[in-house]
Amino acid sequence: MLKDITLGQYFPGDTVVHRLDPRTKLILVIVFIVALFQANSWPGCGLVTLAALGSMALAKIKPGTMFKGVKPMLFIIALTALLNIFYTAGTPVLPGWIITWEGIARAVQMILRIVLLISGTFLLTYTTSPIALTDGLELLLGPLKKLHVPVHEMTIMMSMALRFIPTLISETDKIMSAQKARGADFETGSLFQRAKALLPILVPLFVSAFKRADELAVAMESRCYHGGEGRTRMKKLQMAGRDWAALGLGFAFLAAMIVLKRLGI
Repeated sequence: MLKDITLGQYFPGDTVVHRLDPRTKLILVIVFIVALFQANSWPGCGLVTLAALGSMALAKIKPGTMFKGVKPMLFIIALTALLNIFYTAGTPVLPGWIITWEGIARAVQMILRIVLLISGTFLLTYTTSPIALTDGLELLLGPLKKLHVPVHEMTIMMSMALRFIPTLISETDKIMSAQKARGADFETGSLFQRAKALLPILVPLFVSAFKRADELAVAMESRCYHGGEGRTRMKKLQMAGRDWAALGLGFAFLAAMIVLKRLGI
């Protein structure tokens, strides 16, 4: 069911990761992504995997919850694996086969890279509320305001998009249940037939999304919303000792990954 999808949703908690400043978590996610693309060998992939598993353990995220976050991307992961298996030159697994050992190794590394990339962003949204994430991103991008970049507007749009992910998922699930009650079939038939069966879902979903967007705009105008001008925060973000320690560990990890890549390990 679509309700099982957890990607982009926030779950309150009292772990070390939850208590980190949102700016710290944003920087660490960027550091993690850069380090992930530095991993071109098995030792590097193993080190990144250990870092991701350690972070999830600190955040007390169960493997089942993590799988629910990866579930929407299974098709892309499988397609990427197949393309790498069949289109990577090298030593054939068996004489005359198009599948090579290098292709299998590259496919496994690409699967691992995509899963870890999703895990990093999932960990960020799982442990950080949309409001805190918006405030942190706005403070990080604050210097761009001097260049007349609409930082507040950009961050508030991101916050609203994250806020409505669970709402749209729930709405889609209700529409699918209603269509199934009317005899719609979304699980059998050819790929074209299954895609065509999604039209009765997409039309009411878009109508509902536009209606919610219009209601939100009216609500913001009725409350005299004027963007970031004169806006204050109820809770001011402050970096603590644990934030500086986490940043130090993050940059040390990135340096180690760069050294491993330079050494060819």
